Amino acid sequence: MDEMSRLLGAAGRARSDTLSSDATQSTGGRLALRHRLSQLMTCVDDLDPRSELHDKVVKTLDSAFLSCARRANRPKKEHFRLHMVTWNVATADPPKDVASLLHLNSPKTPDLYVIGLQEVYSRPVRFVSDMVFDDPWSQLFISILAPRHYVKVSSMRMQGLLLLFFSKLEHVPFIRDIQATYTRTGIFGYWGNKGGVSVRLSFYGHTLCFLNCHLAAHMKYANERVDEFERIVDTQTFDCKKAPRIMDHRLVFWFGDLNFRIQDHGMHFVRSCINNQTYSLLWSHDQLIMLKEKEQLLQEFEEGPLDFQPTYKFDLNSDTYDSRLYATWFGFNGKKRKPAWTDRILWRVRPKSPPNDEPDLKDVKGRKQLKEEEEEYPLKVRQDLYTSSMEYSISDHKPVIGIFTLELTKMYQTPLVSLHAEGDWSADIDSMVLYSPLQPFPSSTWDWIGLYKVGFSSVSDYITYSWVKDDEVAFNEEVMQVFMSKEEIPVRGGECVLCYYSNSLRCIIGISEPFKVQESKVAVAEGLLPERINGLDKIARSEDF
Repeated sequence: MDEMSRLLGAAGRARSDTLSSDATQSTGGRLALRHRLSQLMTCVDDLDPRSELHDKVVKTLDSAFLSCARRANRPKKEHFRLHMVTWNVATADPPKDVASLLHLNSPKTPDLYVIGLQEVYSRPVRFVSDMVFDDPWSQLFISILAPRHYVKVSSMRMQGLLLLFFSKLEHVPFIRDIQATYTRTGIFGYWGNKGGVSVRLSFYGHTLCFLNCHLAAHMKYANERVDEFERIVDTQTFDCKKAPRIMDHRLVFWFGDLNFRIQDHGMHFVRSCINNQTYSLLWSHDQLIMLKEKEQLLQEFEEGPLDFQPTYKFDLNSDTYDSRLYATWFGFNGKKRKPAWTDRILWRVRPKSPPNDEPDLKDVKGRKQLKEEEEEYPLKVRQDLYTSSMEYSISDHKPVIGIFTLELTKMYQTPLVSLHAEGDWSADIDSMVLYSPLQPFPSSTWDWIGLYKVGFSSVSDYITYSWVKDDEVAFNEEVMQVFMSKEEIPVRGGECVLCYYSNSLRCIIGISEPFKVQESKVAVAEGLLPERINGLDKIARSEDF
């Protein structure tokens, strides 16, 4: 626009007497822009096509048109609702009702659920069984969210630490590059009772990382908690060029039982502030808030105001803060635990201009690409709710809930693969799947297509599957056919979907529309449906007696 102003000033000064100086100089407002365009049209008539000035005008106009075209074609910003929970469950079994924890009755349904638990029961027998089957907490959340069309996209377990990530089905093909890892910090880094578990992924092209931590306990270990967090951030790496470390991600959520306490204030003052709901009087002595003033890493994270009761420590099965007396080594009564906001949810949006002391050419090029990406595909975070849920009393901690709105521009609008069921499906005949790659992606011999019931709970909740390469029976450049054996198709039929799983991207990259698998006519004719067989078994047993 500066170049345009200079050119107009050089070529059109003599014929712009009718324009006010304010309208000519203003770069804002449509009226001023119309005046400039009118002036430009007048000047163009007088330009010599062979002159240097003519070439400059053409280049400037091309640049302006290109800029306008990019803006016109830029995808619109969209909003996604993220519901987060952190809860130290103190080895308790899950409650029967978690509707209020997940806000199931809210008119606004989340697009994503992220649930981080600490101190999940992990004695050897239970822990081994949980490695084979889902633990009771995972089972509970899956059983509640799957019928509401949420899919467990990823999870990570390290002893008592558990992280679950759920998404609405419609977003699943756009959640890619999923990886999970963990870091132990207990007993010199050899024991997993403390540490961090994380899940990272790409959501419509934006890199997100969720880090659930359980840090060192007790008032005097505030600095050790920061050291543990720094160790987790420094050591966790991912097989991803775009974001190989936690802090490389566009958006990071750090949450869990971070164990920071309220120091200096006495018990009476703390409880008085809680009873009077004057929580702000305690903030200046919250260890995490205090440490943010001097620790650069912590300063990069944001947190909403702590306008809710401290979530630790409560007597079990009550809303009463710690009232027990503790036996010490010599038989004296120890102090009661002072209430504290140990359970927290923080977030960090990657700075637009990260520090770069000694840049090399590759680094400069990479940063330039990141900057262009951030400008073309912006991402913003707004926290809509930050609170504790006081109704749950199975633990000495209360759960903390954070609800966020992610405002972002999608980097892609279509899935990588389109697929659908060809013809009628039943257990009486072999079936065919048609699929078409819509965009290039790293295919693998380990890619597979799964048949799922509508309302499936996770990637592993398939009825059957076929290896894409092994069971391909025909293909051309645009459409490929994959064979699926009738032996694995359910005889009772039902509403199903097909999902293409990419081994390289570690995720589902295409989902078909729901379709009907017909009940097996052969099974009906021969009385082989499960309910018929069960009935015959009962008759046979009664005849035996």
